[in-house]
Amino acid sequence: MHGLRFAFGTLSVLRVRVERWDRESAGRAMLAAPLVGVVLGVLAGALGALAAWRGVPLLAAVASVAALAALTRGLHLDGLADVADGLGSGKPAEDALRIMKQSDIGPFGVLTLLLVMLTQIACLADQFAHSAARGAVAVLTAAMAGRCALGWGCLRSVPAARPGGLGAMVAGTVSPAGAAAACALSAAAVALLGADPRYALALLLGQLAGALLLHRCVSRFGGITGDVLGAMTETATTACLISITLSHP
Repeated sequence: MHGLRFAFGTLSVLRVRVERWDRESAGRAMLAAPLVGVVLGVLAGALGALAAWRGVPLLAAVASVAALAALTRGLHLDGLADVADGLGSGKPAEDALRIMKQSDIGPFGVLTLLLVMLTQIACLADQFAHSAARGAVAVLTAAMAGRCALGWGCLRSVPAARPGGLGAMVAGTVSPAGAAAACALSAAAVALLGADPRYALALLLGQLAGALLLHRCVSRFGGITGDVLGAMTETATTACLISITLSHP
């Protein structure tokens, strides 16, 4: 339960009492992260389904994306913007990490946020246009896909880019078998829920997109930070939604 509390306390605005703040709990939290995705996905999907039921699929998509952002305090979106600024700066790793740590957002971050959120909204609007239930399942699948990516970012073979912070706390805490099991269980769950294996495939493709970003960040920065994990979450979420949309005409 310590890992589960750690996961909800770190990855959501939901109020939980985190009693242990150590690397063992952090590793368990990253494996429990898909469960956070389930709760957030259900809440955001239900809000979107309500708007879709009223016959406004675009509003449903906006509401779902906004709800996910609000339920995480924009944590992952902030990480995405910071990583975009760091990668786009073209500076050495130390300088790029310093740019990522600054509180302001540069042009690369703004552009990336805009494109990612527009893509997510466009994909969900298409799904909610078909039915409220289909849109809600898409939201849930994407939310789980994004949190599954956290396990891969925290594999034992992946170092922290700098000491201190959430990235250093969780870096290297997850075994490959644990990450694979969490991902497989999540894929099986969404396939059963949606009564369609394409949802599972979309979740797995989201992991591939997250892994590609992870590889780029590790080679560029020397490891992960909390921002990199946030960027992986949004990347996997977006890739999952694109896959769902393209495979469900």
